[in-house]
Amino acid sequence: MSSKQAAELALSVFATSDAGLAMIAPDDRVLMTNPAFERLFGGAPPSELLARLQIASWGEAAHQEPVLTVNGRTLRIKVMALPPGYFVNCEDITDQFDRSAREAKLARTDRLTELGNRQLLRERLQALLHDSGPGRDSHALLTIDLDRFKAVNDALGRNIGDALLCLVARRIRATVSDQDVIARLYGDQFGIIQSNRPQPASAIALAQRLRDLLSRPYMLEGQLIEVSARVGIAPLTQGTTDADQVIKNADLALNRAKQDRAADYCIFESSMDQTMRARRALETDLRRALALREFALVYQPQFDLQSGRVTGLEALLRWNSPTRSPVSPMEFIPLAEETGMISLIGEWVLRTACRDAAAWPDDITVAVNVSAVQFANRALSTTVLSALADSGLDPRRLELEITESVMLDARGTALGVLQRLRATGVRVSLDDFGTGYSSLGYLRSFPFDKIKIDQSFVRGTSEDPGNRAIVRAIASLGQNLGMATVAEGVETTEHMERISTAGCTHVQGYLISRPLPPEQVIAFLAVSKTAPPTSVSDRSKVA
Repeated sequence: MSSKQAAELALSVFATSDAGLAMIAPDDRVLMTNPAFERLFGGAPPSELLARLQIASWGEAAHQEPVLTVNGRTLRIKVMALPPGYFVNCEDITDQFDRSAREAKLARTDRLTELGNRQLLRERLQALLHDSGPGRDSHALLTIDLDRFKAVNDALGRNIGDALLCLVARRIRATVSDQDVIARLYGDQFGIIQSNRPQPASAIALAQRLRDLLSRPYMLEGQLIEVSARVGIAPLTQGTTDADQVIKNADLALNRAKQDRAADYCIFESSMDQTMRARRALETDLRRALALREFALVYQPQFDLQSGRVTGLEALLRWNSPTRSPVSPMEFIPLAEETGMISLIGEWVLRTACRDAAAWPDDITVAVNVSAVQFANRALSTTVLSALADSGLDPRRLELEITESVMLDARGTALGVLQRLRATGVRVSLDDFGTGYSSLGYLRSFPFDKIKIDQSFVRGTSEDPGNRAIVRAIASLGQNLGMATVAEGVETTEHMERISTAGCTHVQGYLISRPLPPEQVIAFLAVSKTAPPTSVSDRSKVA
């Protein structure tokens, strides 16, 4: 190919290229352009052209690749220094740029609610935290969690649950300003970055508005749905530099708000982090206790007022930690339920109680508490029957104590498990009766063997007519339904007299006996056959 032919080929490629090409002299004169370049820049004067190309120093231009928008197109500008001047290549990357922008937006968007997601919220937080100016204190993160969402989702299905989340997202949008950032973090938890407002007063006001608006009823497919919201607030203080720490702080505040049922919101305090560290340490020790078998059972007798004798004992869990000393069940059982460890612990309690009770007289029953978390496991009935078979205990001597939280299972699986177990002879009692909201409905849906009256009604002062009326009403209800009524927390003879007069059939408490270790139960039962109830406790001390 001759040099003339090569030159003609180069000019042909130059003219037909889709990229905008130009030759520019060192003195800024435009020497040559192709049609694509003309379409982009429309014959602009050299001074305007150079300004629009955003190239300040042509001597360094070969090392730059600026991106700019011209006539709605996104261009990447490449400049190459040549002997006669500079060669400019304007590459059209609109489609690539738009695709990247869409992908970036999708990566930061919750597809269900079309709000931002956790990644977006974290990036915006980090950007605000990089600002060390005085305006830092005008920002706050709020995290929002819906009460009862899981129950709604389980009862009405995921489609209704998703639709509810979309309505919640819409209400949140209507509550915040355009400069605030909203994100769905996960599940039914949302986050808001409130910006350029006096803090924490503005965050508190927003939390109260959210609580009011999100708690109003929702109508979905003919269903009237009610949920409520809790809010955690974490102001962006000058000492905080990590977005993850701010999110953690807001979550800690949210957890505190959820624990305090009377609170709409909670503001983060440093002591909450210390509390969370202590909780994690307790969780670690609890897992170790399960592996090292640091748990033990004690048994508290239940006295039958009609026969005048002890007819059963309730198994109570104790944790004798070598590093913590005895840990209160009120402290570790809620944690075990929250972490799911209660299933393994509960199975150990059930099997141990059945094995211990198998050595007692045949007319003595054993009561075992079963949590709602255990009922979520479909294998519970199999576990109960296995524990009975392994121990040889008559099913009629086992009593399962449940609270109304078990009956809140919207799918009805708990009720089905109870019915199957009761068909085998296992007894079922409703614990802490009178402290919930729907217990009367549960008495209609399931034939309990016993109703346990919460000790708060038993230990009330004798001058409180309300407590006396409640105890009498529950005792009468039990009698009419053919259910035994057990009054818990009986500690004095005055308690005993009031309970007996009210018509309760059984009592349980320190007046009868403190909880007994397994090795003392048989001796105690032998003593209790001949002892009046007011003296059983004294005799049990030497059993």
